[in-house]
Amino acid sequence: MQLLLSLLPSPAYIIGTIIFGIFGMLAFYYGRKKKQPRVKWLGIALMFYPYLIGTDTWLLYGAGIALCIATVVSMRLPRNQG
Repeated sequence: MQLLLSLLPSPAYIIGTIIFGIFGMLAFYYGRKKKQPRVKWLGIALMFYPYLIGTDTWLLYGAGIALCIATVVSMRLPRNQG
């Protein structure tokens, strides 16, 4: 039983996954609505990167915060008028 409990992710990991997933969904919908592909792809990355991280909570939060900052910066950049 102890072995099974040690394989489960921590509550902080689960909460971080939910928060970054929700932010990723919002960024995806925003990028799709405003026709900003960079924001849309960053939203997809935010939704799915926890599957690649494993159970390292510090790496989850570090990568999530970096992706959130990149998303917000991409939202603020002026669009190319092509």
